Amino acid sequence: MLKLLLAPLRWTVRFVFALLILFEEWGWEPLRRVFSLLARLPVIRQFEALLKRLPPRWALVVLLLPSLLILPIKLLAVWLVAEGRVTLGIAVIVAAKLIGTALLAWLFQLIQPALMQLPWFARVYERWTYWKAELLAWVRASAVWRSARAIKLRVKRLFRRGREVPPSA
Repeated sequence: MLKLLLAPLRWTVRFVFALLILFEEWGWEPLRRVFSLLARLPVIRQFEALLKRLPPRWALVVLLLPSLLILPIKLLAVWLVAEGRVTLGIAVIVAAKLIGTALLAWLFQLIQPALMQLPWFARVYERWTYWKAELLAWVRASAVWRSARAIKLRVKRLFRRGREVPPSA
């Protein structure tokens, strides 16, 4: 009986987590690439070299820094919303999320080898990766996902046909 009552809650939680993970999946790689463009600057390359040499515990501290640095920006956004500047507040939150995701993706790529030397982190990361893959498989198997992909493919085909130049007579 309890299982039956908790089923909708479980589905809702999975759905919310799936949306968050899909956002991260969508944004992680492109945002990391954008941030990597900065790595062409000599000072950033030196900073990357320093990050790659960090011991595991310091790498963990560095991984937590973006969240701490973005917290005041999120508080500013909440204040803006409370002051009635809702659009600006939401824009600040979205910008902070995008910048934070880009920074985190870039940092994680550099310090992941050091982090994996921490046995507990490696275990948590392995579980997270498995759980995330399972959740994404659940989303991708859904009728909504399959329908959205079919629509996306049709729209792409229409745009391709529209860009094709007809042969001149």
